[in-house]
Amino acid sequence: MAAPRSAGVLLYRRTGAVPEVLLVLPGGPFWRGRDVGAWQIPKGAIEPGETPLAAAIREVGEELGVTLTDVPRPLAQVRQAGGKWVEAFTLEQDVDPDAVVSITFELEWPPRSGRMRSFPEVAAARWFTLDAARRMILLSQAPLVEAIAQILH
Repeated sequence: MAAPRSAGVLLYRRTGAVPEVLLVLPGGPFWRGRDVGAWQIPKGAIEPGETPLAAAIREVGEELGVTLTDVPRPLAQVRQAGGKWVEAFTLEQDVDPDAVVSITFELEWPPRSGRMRSFPEVAAARWFTLDAARRMILLSQAPLVEAIAQILH
């Protein structure tokens, strides 16, 4: 069986002397209370018959509630610790993290309780400098920060 594949977009902005990237903190009980090493790019599964670029654009809409203003360009591919491949794209676009509106997902919580609860896919979004992003991003996605650093410097 092939490794699962997902796609996402690493948005960046240049509002001052130092460029910033937008990362998201996943929602749900597994990520609650986590911070350093938990932030990620907005991403999700590539559906059957869907291109990675189409999946990345769809995921930005679902997880951020944002319409992209241009077509993202390829950035890099990384393999996460669990084996999933992430194909990342990038685009310069400013987004207000306080205005992010995420879709939700259903999960039995607490486990084996029989109760289904709804959680946002994204609990928070935040702009980080590249140095801060290197500390805060999920370790297996850290090469994406290095890839964008090469483009921005």
